[in-house]
Amino acid sequence: MADTPASVRALAADRRFARLRPAGGGVEFRVFEATAPDGSKVVLRTPVGGRFQSTPNDRHVDTRSLLRWEYVVTRHLDRLGFPVAAPRELVLGEPDVLVSDFVADDGRGADQVALGALLLRLHRSPPPPAWPAAAQGLPAARLLPRRIADRFAELAAFAAALPPAPPGERLTAVLASRPAGRLVHLDVRAPNLRCTGGAVRGVLDWSNALIGDPAMELGRLAEYALLPENGLDYEAVLAGYAEPAGIDSAAFWIYRLDAAVMLALLFNSEASHAGLGPRAVDRLREVHQRVRRELEY
Repeated sequence: MADTPASVRALAADRRFARLRPAGGGVEFRVFEATAPDGSKVVLRTPVGGRFQSTPNDRHVDTRSLLRWEYVVTRHLDRLGFPVAAPRELVLGEPDVLVSDFVADDGRGADQVALGALLLRLHRSPPPPAWPAAAQGLPAARLLPRRIADRFAELAAFAAALPPAPPGERLTAVLASRPAGRLVHLDVRAPNLRCTGGAVRGVLDWSNALIGDPAMELGRLAEYALLPENGLDYEAVLAGYAEPAGIDSAAFWIYRLDAAVMLALLFNSEASHAGLGPRAVDRLREVHQRVRRELEY
């Protein structure tokens, strides 16, 4: 456990957690598994590096804000009976650590129709009494045009002959007319789902979540489903969702553009991939053309 932060080891010792071991992680956080004194399993989530991080997709990341949001949103959803890794404790220190329940997984993935029904339930539930960290203090109708433009500019360093981002004011005008006020996860894919017998027992990692239009979730899913490793059947999810309002709108394609430029930048920078990178840029160009047609500019 030499690579485990001293603060994590100290927290585990203080709480008398046993069998501490690495259990995965991503760009911003890593996760450890342990056993509590009562025999239950817990996970400890802590930043990969320092509190403040920067990636091409997100230049100003405050991991403490993300952990605080994760604690608030999962506590809120757990009280509503929604399947999440229920939080136990948020310990602020150097680095911060979020302790949550361990959620088992049998490796067989989610029933896709049931997943769609679960997302509809999420979108019908009241949002938590806090603003998502990823929102940067902005409503989604203003945030998305700004981050689309920022990510197009970042991607230009990796991809030649990239078209310019659509006019931000046009995007904002379209998105401002859409429904809002609903919690959307925006990172629903196999690695963030814990399932047994096809039923989702835990939806993990709420770092990307926003408060906004449910169609934003469906647009993100549509782009994620194009990647087999995400384990998504978009049509089956839609069948379970049963109310796919907005998927024929111009806003829906703006939401897909937001996802496509994020993926293109991801696969050409921080998670560079020789095969996925060029294909993601090609896909971005396709979605960009569709947005141009929808907005007629």
